[in-house]
Amino acid sequence: MPELPEVEFARSVIERAALGRLIVDVDDSDAYVCRPHRPGDIRAALTGLKLTAVHRRGKTMWCDTSGGPILGVHLGMSGKIVIADPGGQEIDGGDYWEGRRVPGDYRWSRFTLTFADGGRLMLVDPRRLGRIRLDPVLDALGPDATTITDKAFLHAVTGGTAPVKGRLMDQHLIAGIGNLLADEILWQARVNPARPGDELTRPQAKRLLNATREAVAAALRDGGVHTLTIVAQRRPDGRCPRDGAPMKHGTVAGRTTWWCPAEQR
Repeated sequence: MPELPEVEFARSVIERAALGRLIVDVDDSDAYVCRPHRPGDIRAALTGLKLTAVHRRGKTMWCDTSGGPILGVHLGMSGKIVIADPGGQEIDGGDYWEGRRVPGDYRWSRFTLTFADGGRLMLVDPRRLGRIRLDPVLDALGPDATTITDKAFLHAVTGGTAPVKGRLMDQHLIAGIGNLLADEILWQARVNPARPGDELTRPQAKRLLNATREAVAAALRDGGVHTLTIVAQRRPDGRCPRDGAPMKHGTVAGRTTWWCPAEQR
């Protein structure tokens, strides 16, 4: 599912291939993905404009337009941004796990901008959990995981009695960390995912900070969260890459969670 690195790849696709192109049509007919807008509302607002800049905080993207509203884009759990040109060339960015799609397969397109040159920008989303919204509210998002300060991070993970995994994934505290990144961060830091935030020691919190920076940087460098060390071992026969102990799994903070019982006590 798209986490911060995958959303950054989608953002970069828009930045490289969609900015400055005149929008001549919009398919906003999926009333669920485009809620609360009615079909035709986004079309009326964007036709005749251009996307001028694209931004990201955590898993949320938004695009400035040439004198119109902000276009908010959320990939949900399976979304990709696909930009296709009239000649059949395309680039995409977003969910790695949505690997069944081949170039030219747009059956799960939920939203489309059509440009004057015939090119299209699409949100392709098999699970239909993405979201398109005009002038999205961004105030509730916490600092981005790539730029959060030491002080803000330590405050986020150590406050309250909620499991530390839940605090890492709370988008109001730290924006961008999802389930797979959280498991990798906790494994790197040797911290049990269920440990209450207010029971973290200062050294554990610092290890979590360093692990967050290292895991996010590695995923951005290597192509996404699926490339991280622990992800391949999140399975019944998985073993800890450090000590070979069988991985353990359960539900923590409402999410399926994997950890090494020998090192993450």
